Amino acid sequence: MVKWLLGCAVLWLAAPAYADDPATLLRVFLRDGTTLVSYGEPARVGDRVIFSMPAGPLPNPQLHLVNLPADKVDWDKTDRYATAARADQYLKTQAEADYATLSGQLAQTLNDVASAPDAARRLAIVEQARQALAAWPANHYNYRSGDVRQMVGLLDEAIADLRVASGASRFNLTLEAHTDGAVPSVPLMPPPTLRESIEQVLNASRMVDNSAERSSLLAAALTTIDADRDSLPAEWAATTRSDIQAQLRVEADVDRSYRVMSQEILALANQRARVADVRGVDRLLTYVQMRDTRLGGKRPESVASLVAVVEERLDAARRLRLARDRWELREPVLTEYRTAMQTPMSLFAQIKPALEAIKALSGSSAISLTGVQSATAQILKLIAGIVPPDEVVAAHALLVSAVQMAANAASIRREAALANNMDLAWNASSAAAGALMLGARASADLQTQLKAPQLR
Repeated sequence: MVKWLLGCAVLWLAAPAYADDPATLLRVFLRDGTTLVSYGEPARVGDRVIFSMPAGPLPNPQLHLVNLPADKVDWDKTDRYATAARADQYLKTQAEADYATLSGQLAQTLNDVASAPDAARRLAIVEQARQALAAWPANHYNYRSGDVRQMVGLLDEAIADLRVASGASRFNLTLEAHTDGAVPSVPLMPPPTLRESIEQVLNASRMVDNSAERSSLLAAALTTIDADRDSLPAEWAATTRSDIQAQLRVEADVDRSYRVMSQEILALANQRARVADVRGVDRLLTYVQMRDTRLGGKRPESVASLVAVVEERLDAARRLRLARDRWELREPVLTEYRTAMQTPMSLFAQIKPALEAIKALSGSSAISLTGVQSATAQILKLIAGIVPPDEVVAAHALLVSAVQMAANAASIRREAALANNMDLAWNASSAAAGALMLGARASADLQTQLKAPQLR
């Protein structure tokens, strides 16, 4: 039995050398009947298809990324061609290496069969090899499927003999229909010439829906013509170069027109949003569509971005309008609070020079310290009788903390002077600094909350 299997391996191990691995050129078939060359596999990402397109002579062309709407692609033709191209590439490059690997695995199987201790173990090894062998062609583009099928038949005979030798009285009969996997029979196109590569790039520039990509592809084609002019028909190169330059000028003019439109509309949107002119900002959305129509609708991505910004400004205007409506309703309460706080705020402003002196350790007279303590006591007494509106509760609390810290600063400074204690003087300095900082923040917050809301 082992000698018989070794004889079978002679057929299996016979294999020619394989070629070097060139790049795979695929084709993206479009619904308008044209095709674009893809250098390697195209990638479908959501509703887009992205691939690299060669823009120059092989084997090392300049590659440019192409990003198209997926609905422009005839996916049935594209997928069938890709399968045929992958199969062709595989058969030219990797197939024989994989076949050789499988041959090595078979040789190892034969060794395992020869060294197996009994018929049952030999049967298990051969059955496992048979299963792997039967599945191999379908996963390898049917490379040498006839040879593999012949080997499977021989292994089936060996399995039957081994089952008898192992004393099996029952047999599991599995019927299989051997059919080669369907590799699409699609005629492969030859690699594009230099001129065809440039024409492909120009065709792609007409298909893309992004102006920046369009200009990039046009510039790539122009660069290739200039770099390889001696290899191109002179008249075609001159005419095509002139056409590309004209298209680039048109693209630049369109970009300029849309840029001016965007700048004008954004300036109006910001201006109207700052005064909470909701209707004025809303009208700009219609104005954008009107201006876009006049310009020929040639920059959908720019218009979409502009509309998004205007809509954001519209939302800001609506929020500002709501805040101002609320402020107007609350204005009597806020005005009453502002009036009540005038005296406390004025008193706090008067003690700032004394607090600055405590902070700087530049000297504080008994009169100035007494003045701070007296003023802070008066401020706290006045504030105690004022109920802050909801809008200013936080700022009001900050002011109370600032006043209390100012009183502490004066008290600690007095103790430091009496004890001639520098550590206490520094503590007083820190308290004065905190009082000034909190007071400035409270004053700024109160001013913000007590006036009509503004767009930030």
